[in-house]
This record gives sequence, structure tokens and C-alpha cells, in this order.
Amino acid sequence: MKSTAALLDRVVADLDQVLSADEFTGLSDTERLQLLSVAGDALRRVEAVIVETVATSESVDLPHNAGCRNMNDLLQRTLRVDARTAGQLVKAGKAVHRETVLTSGAPLPARWPALRQAMLDGAIGVTGLLAATGPVESAGDRIGAADRWKADAVLAEVVRGYTATEGADADGGDTDADDGADADDAAQRDRVPPATPEDVKAIAHAIALRLDPDGAEPTEQRAMTRRFLSIGRMQDGVYPLRGNLLPETYAQLQLLLDAQLNPKTDGPPVPEGVTFRPSDEEDDHRADDADDDGDNAGDGDPFNTDPRSVLDTRTRGQKQHDALAAALGIAARHADMPSLGGAAPTLVVHLDSADSSWATIPGVEAPVHAAAARHTGCTGAIQRVFTEQGRIVGITVTDRIFTVHQRRAITLRDRECLIPGCHVPATWCEIHHVTEHARGGPTSTDNGVPLCWWHHRSLDYSGWEIRMNHGLPEIRGPAWWDPEHHWRTPRLSLPDFAFT
Repeated sequence: MKSTAALLDRVVADLDQVLSADEFTGLSDTERLQLLSVAGDALRRVEAVIVETVATSESVDLPHNAGCRNMNDLLQRTLRVDARTAGQLVKAGKAVHRETVLTSGAPLPARWPALRQAMLDGAIGVTGLLAATGPVESAGDRIGAADRWKADAVLAEVVRGYTATEGADADGGDTDADDGADADDAAQRDRVPPATPEDVKAIAHAIALRLDPDGAEPTEQRAMTRRFLSIGRMQDGVYPLRGNLLPETYAQLQLLLDAQLNPKTDGPPVPEGVTFRPSDEEDDHRADDADDDGDNAGDGDPFNTDPRSVLDTRTRGQKQHDALAAALGIAARHADMPSLGGAAPTLVVHLDSADSSWATIPGVEAPVHAAAARHTGCTGAIQRVFTEQGRIVGITVTDRIFTVHQRRAITLRDRECLIPGCHVPATWCEIHHVTEHARGGPTSTDNGVPLCWWHHRSLDYSGWEIRMNHGLPEIRGPAWWDPEHHWRTPRLSLPDFAFT
């Protein structure tokens, strides 16, 4: 019986034969898609071999015996990868590691048994495994083992491409005449296409939110403590900037950057009427203003007006972060700021209900504390978007061009370009009439979806189809994405069978 390494040597030899054939230039588009799909299968299985090798290593001295500092160093040298890639492999190994019973030596289940098996079957790679486990692991002990195993089973189904709900029409209640199959048979054989790591991460965040609904407060407290902004001394003609931004501050900054960098705008305005003062002179003015009341407030922190400097407990870095957050909000509302979608860059915070402890911000990966929504609503305008079962019902217009409020509502609903796998933010996208306006399609949220410039431009011949089903967008993709060619929701959500 050949050793494991000898079997892999045969795989390497076969790959050498493929690479030496010099037939890549003559491949058709269909053949290239097939080749990439098979190469992905091979890549995920090679990653599984590496992870299992790391996870099953019982010798803590393995790196030392090889003359390396640790497992990360060993992987860098043997695999010829960088430290970050090696770190991901080590982290993945810990997620699928199986302890052994001391008395019998029998292996115990892995921390994530279903995802481990999905990895061994080639359904998920290292990036997908970490994307699936990361959000739940970040909750720590607040999510117990039983709930983690339940999440593990759901996520394993997602990465494999879970089966549609039995008895439900896979085409959303509209079975095409040319399908040639009974609706029940279609539901039985229909499987959602396997998720990408980005989609898996979104599902994992939703699961973590459901399993840890009260975990926002500790996260909020840690985030408030860690926020800061610092400006270092000049080095080589520039000032280094360091800091940790709160999610809503990051999202507002990103909106401003989008507005400045959007190629459809003329760029930032030319400053007019700006007065520059030497920093020493400005500091003198601050000191004079602070000492006008006769106390010694100007002798301490200029951001703190309390004579004893005890009322404001923020560090200087935290104060500077908050000053930046305030400046970003003012800049976003300024008339000279380039617009996004016909309006000033507007921070959108989504809160399901008034008593929710979590909120979401477009562009921010994880949910944020509801305090961010309340603070944003207090300092700016509130736009309420009323929905029923995911459908926007609170806005009715008939204009040819989508209004600012319609764009914001559609952005909130769809978040990014509707084509699966395309993560261009909806704020950069064009709003597409699903039923063309020339054919009587209304300019309403029930007929508008965001598409990036390219997918909008190529929609007629790309193989992607879009329709609205009771106010909810659905998409049907080309055969390489979905051989079943069924209508599907464009964004993965928790499967119907999850946690029931």
C-alpha cells in the first residue's frame, strides 16, 4: 500500500503533465469554466490535506524538531507561503482538531464536526472555513457547545448548497411551462448553489446574532474603550495616522471616500476662502479662549473644559476619534461635498424595531449596537422604511428617475449589486428598472434593483435574468452558476430549516 505522500506525488505528476501540455491558449470559454471549476475542487482538497496534517499532529515538538520556532514558521518554510497564509492554516487546524480519549486513544468529535467533514469532502476551503466559524467563535463562551454544533450543521449545509424546502415551488410559485417537471420533484432535487466565503460569513453573522442576541453590550463597551485616533510626528514629509474607528465612523468615512472617488463626479471641490494660521498662533487663541473665565482650564487638555479635568474620562486618542466622527458628519452634509446617487453621502443605519439591541450599517460586516442607530437618528434625519415580509411598502412614486429616498430604500434592501458574487456597494450602483420604463414599468421600489455599471451594461447578454416576485427581487443565473436554472433570491439568508 502506497503512503499518503506517494499518492500526492502522483497528483503532482498529473498536474505537471497538465501544465506541460501547452493547451491553455486553445481552450474555449466553456472549457475554461470547466477547468476553473475542477481546479477549485483540487485546490480545496489540497488545503484540506494541509489542515488535517496540522490538526492531527499530536507532537508539540514537531516544529522544534524541524528547526522552526512554531507551526506558523514551519508552514511558511515547507509550503513557501507568507505568515498570514500560514496563520490561517494554523487557525483552521484548531477549528477541526479532534482531541483523543486518554484511556482508549479514540478521537473525539471536532469542535466543528460538520464543517470539518465538508472540508474533507472538498465543499469548503480554508477561507470559507474561517469565514463560517469566525463570527460564532468571536462570541466566546456566550454561545454554548450545543448551539455551536447546531450552527455547525446549518453552515455545513450552506457551504454544500442546501436543498430547497420540501414541498415549496423552487421557482417562487411560478413554474415555467418548459421546466417539464412536477413542482414537488423540482423541490426535491433543487439545491441552492454553494456559497462563497463572503456569503458564508454573512450567514454566520446572522446565526451568531440569533444565538447571542444579548451580546451587543459587551461588544459595545469594548469598542468604546478601544476607539482612538492619533497623529504621529512628521516622517519623510508626512504625518502618520493611526487609530481604531467605531463601525458607524468607518461607514461614514467610507461614504465620503466613495463620493470623492466615484468616477462620475468631478472630484473634491477647490477650497475657497480658507485661512491658514500657524499652529502656535492657533494654540494661543485656544488658550486665551479657555482662560477667559479666570480659571486654569486652558492649562490642561483643550478638549476638556472642566477645571479639575475629571468630568471627561476619555483619553486624548478617544477624543480625537470623536472629533473626526463629528467632522465626517458635518462634511457629509456640506453643500460642496460631491453627491452619491443624487444626494449627500448619507449614513444608513437599519434597526428592525425600537427595542432591538442590534443594528446593521451597509458596508460594515458585523452588526453594531443599537446605540449607533439611536445616535445617528438623533444627530441626523430619520427615514423610516416600512416593510412587510421583506417588501418595501412605505414609498410610492411615479417619477422616471428614482428619487433619493427610493435609492436609499433600495440600497437598504439589496445592499450591493444584485448579481451574486458581485459586491459593488449599492451606493455605487445604477438602479435598474426590472420591467423597462418604456414597457410600462413603474419607477418604484417594487421595480428597481441596484446593478453595478458592468452588470447593468451587460445584462442583455450575460445570461443573468431578474424579476420581482411580490416586491422581492429574484435572479436566474447562467448554467455555470446554477445548472438547475431556477429563480432564486440573490442574497443567501438563513435556510428555512435552521433552528426550527
